Amino acid sequence: MVENPDIDELPAQVDIKPKEIPTKETTKPRTTINLGNILKGQPKEETNKEEKNGATPKKDAPVSEDMLRRVWTDYTELRKNQMAEYHLLKQPFTFRNNTITLTLTNPIEEPVLLSIKTELLTYLRENLNNSSLQVDATMQEHQIKKFAYTNKEKFERLAEKNPLLNDLKEKLGLDPDF
Repeated sequence: MVENPDIDELPAQVDIKPKEIPTKETTKPRTTINLGNILKGQPKEETNKEEKNGATPKKDAPVSEDMLRRVWTDYTELRKNQMAEYHLLKQPFTFRNNTITLTLTNPIEEPVLLSIKTELLTYLRENLNNSSLQVDATMQEHQIKKFAYTNKEKFERLAEKNPLLNDLKEKLGLDPDF
């Protein structure tokens, strides 16, 4: 048997300890939501408790268009530092049956509205004391103008306005391509 001098120098017992991983201590308790209780009807029990305590559901106050426009303007001024949101909130809207319908002029405005919709509704509902307010959006349709670039397209466009140009072209033997 051959003796290895390197092995002989090793200590008989090696003490290897795993490095401790530093943990971030927080003051917030860790909690989890028991979805089973929620799905089984826990919210119903809470409403029954409120009814037993004598709490009555809050009635929605009627909202006039003038009140809505005033609160809408206040919220718009709060969002003045966000240009896309500010521009969107400055768009005209209609109010009918507790539904506010914004007219969007650009498809890019839709995600902007979706990003602020929850905060906007919360602000409007709290300041107008009406929990049934809703915000919807409709896209305004634009007719796309087709521009005439070539001589032939320009001639056809003029011929649509004045059909006698076709007769003149044939009588004179003109070619609109040149």
